[in-house]
Amino acid sequence: MSLRARVALLAAVCVAAAVALVSIGAYLTVYQRLYQQVDDTLVGRASSLVNDPTVVGSRGEKIPTYFFRLSDIQFDIINGDGDSLLPEPVTRPPIGNDELQVAARRSTQSIRTDTRTDSRVLAVPYRIGTASGSGATAALVIAQPLKPTKDTLANLAIVLIVIGGAGIVLAALAGTAVARGSLRPVQRLTQATERVARTGDLRPIPVSGDDELARLTLSFNAMLGAVAEAQEHQRRLVTDAGHELRTPLTSLRTNLELLLAAEAPNAPSLSEKDKKEINADVRAQLDELTQLIGDLVELSREDATQIVWEPVDLGDVVEQALDRARRRAADLHFDVVVQPWRLIGDAGSLERAVLNLLDNAIKFSPPAGTVQVRLGPTGDGFAVLQVADQGPGIKDEDLPRVFDRFYRSSEARTLPGSGLGLAIVKQAALRHGGEVLAGHAPEGGAVFTLRLPGVPA
Repeated sequence: MSLRARVALLAAVCVAAAVALVSIGAYLTVYQRLYQQVDDTLVGRASSLVNDPTVVGSRGEKIPTYFFRLSDIQFDIINGDGDSLLPEPVTRPPIGNDELQVAARRSTQSIRTDTRTDSRVLAVPYRIGTASGSGATAALVIAQPLKPTKDTLANLAIVLIVIGGAGIVLAALAGTAVARGSLRPVQRLTQATERVARTGDLRPIPVSGDDELARLTLSFNAMLGAVAEAQEHQRRLVTDAGHELRTPLTSLRTNLELLLAAEAPNAPSLSEKDKKEINADVRAQLDELTQLIGDLVELSREDATQIVWEPVDLGDVVEQALDRARRRAADLHFDVVVQPWRLIGDAGSLERAVLNLLDNAIKFSPPAGTVQVRLGPTGDGFAVLQVADQGPGIKDEDLPRVFDRFYRSSEARTLPGSGLGLAIVKQAALRHGGEVLAGHAPEGGAVFTLRLPGVPA
């Protein structure tokens, strides 16, 4: 069953239940009220008959003349044996054991429904007068047919059934219309999902209204935007990686072809100096390829969320990265001030990010220059790691793009590197809930600031 059909059925069932409860309540209320009116009428007439002083004589009994004016109900006066005491024959009401009990003074009153004649029967004690002035015990029995009452109740039931049925039908139609209108955004989402699965088209879905379904559409559009952005990042990564790999591979191929050509028969041989230069160039290209592939692997590792989160001492991470950086740049001086700082994260990812910042400072620092490293809390739940060099600095137009993948300024293109080191730093910072900024150092070089949350150790 479709969701639209379920909504329509739910509306119809709810209205049917409400109509049924109201109808049953109304029917029972009217039923009780009508039967109570019948009983009240019988009691009132019985009281009038008992208290009527006008009598006529017949065989010594004194019977109120009011009895003979009863035309719409059946009546009789009976003794304890059930015999009629009226002087003239009348259409007798049903006589049963309850009425005999009243006539014999063993019961003060009885009222019941006689199913054989479909009437309501009332019996009350009655004392009839005689010529000698004494009174005999008897019972006044009056009965009123229930057919008018039942006809009224039957008409009421028909009216309730017709109105209730019409209400249920209208509720089903209204539920169908509401479901069709309310589920239209869901249909658009379904069609969009099928379109994305079929064609890969990530265009957003038009949004109308401000209800929950509209917010669901906005969330779906945000998801489509995130998927489109991820696809664009992937496309740019593949394109940029292919572009960066092309240069070292071309140079490597040229050098290898030159070496192979020199080994061919009758080919001019290369001098030792040329061979050394070619071998050095090949080793440099292999190092560049190795670094580029390592950076790509690191980026893919950062993109995949399989990182081991554990308590990390950022001070220890910085010291370990400094040990590796000092071995790479023995001629540089490192001015280091590190305060303990702990956070939850991945020690390997953080060490790679710090090492990339140090490698970038080493790359642009002049010989015998100084790289300044500072780590300390800022007082707002974050710690700041600053790495500053004494190099040429970063141009203002390059500052917004230094953390982009494969971006290299005009000055950096002549130096070794893949253009992925700072992108790895940015990704690690964002993964740990921090940020990284680039700026100008007071000494004229570049300064990179890595801001990470945590607590003092």
